[in-house]
Amino acid sequence: MGVLDGKVAIVTGAGRGLGRAHAITLAQEGARVVVNDLGGTIDGKGADTAPAQQVVDEITSAGGQAIPHYADVSTIDGAKSLIELAIQTYDGLDILVNNVGILRDRMLFSMEEDDWDAVMKVHLKGQFMPTRYAGAYWREAAKASGKSMGATLIFTSSEAGIFGNVSQVNYSVAKAGIIMMSIVAARELARYGVRSFAICPRARTRFTESTFGQLKSADDFDPWAPENVSPLLVHLCSEAAAEITAQVFVAGGGVIQLLRGWTVGAEIKQNKRWMVEELATAVPAMFEDNPKGPPPIPDMGVDLGAPSRNQ
Repeated sequence: MGVLDGKVAIVTGAGRGLGRAHAITLAQEGARVVVNDLGGTIDGKGADTAPAQQVVDEITSAGGQAIPHYADVSTIDGAKSLIELAIQTYDGLDILVNNVGILRDRMLFSMEEDDWDAVMKVHLKGQFMPTRYAGAYWREAAKASGKSMGATLIFTSSEAGIFGNVSQVNYSVAKAGIIMMSIVAARELARYGVRSFAICPRARTRFTESTFGQLKSADDFDPWAPENVSPLLVHLCSEAAAEITAQVFVAGGGVIQLLRGWTVGAEIKQNKRWMVEELATAVPAMFEDNPKGPPPIPDMGVDLGAPSRNQ
């Protein structure tokens, strides 16, 4: 018996890394899984059906249920066909894990238009389009049945989208947008019984292997294994988390962090318009207890020099 017995789950970008770990763990907990992966390279080029099929084979050989989907979910046809495949095959949809992503790293003054557009298309549109069609399905199903859907959306973000990362302005902006997409989805779909979360993973994948290498702790626990992130995802999709929504987490190794959004750090106020000469004194006072530069990058337990690049 698993905590997700009978549930139907979709995982996009599930042919490798985090997506693969999520799909396998969901299946181990009883979910029937649609494994989507275009099979492209890290920078979003090409296509290959093998990665998705291999994950399906892993799941089915272990006694689970899974089917592959190979289309580009940043397109209307790809996203619609993905949602329809789950519904037609398994007679419903309970969980959507948005995990597609690519990298096109450049300093902002060297970034080409295509580097910007490709990352925005895969990350933002690639996580929006399946959500749009899943949301439409859940809305209509809830209206037709008069029941709460008990469904869950998971978005894959990154600490780069919170703290920013050098040479990743496109990626960082996209990941910040994904966090807000998750929060908006939670607000809009709550009336239909849909909860939404964003997870910022710390994991070794194709994106990060040159950074993390084969780092392990002395007791052979691998803190960078993608599988370390998946239990949180499964928990958020389960009945045990039914009262939680619109939250952002960092997860990796044995660490799970609950993040809080923008808060007011300081305020200056008067009952008239501020004058430029007044602000020359008043604004600096706002920084007496606040940093004057970018927020610090969190301690990840090892000097990596940058937040994780996930997927």
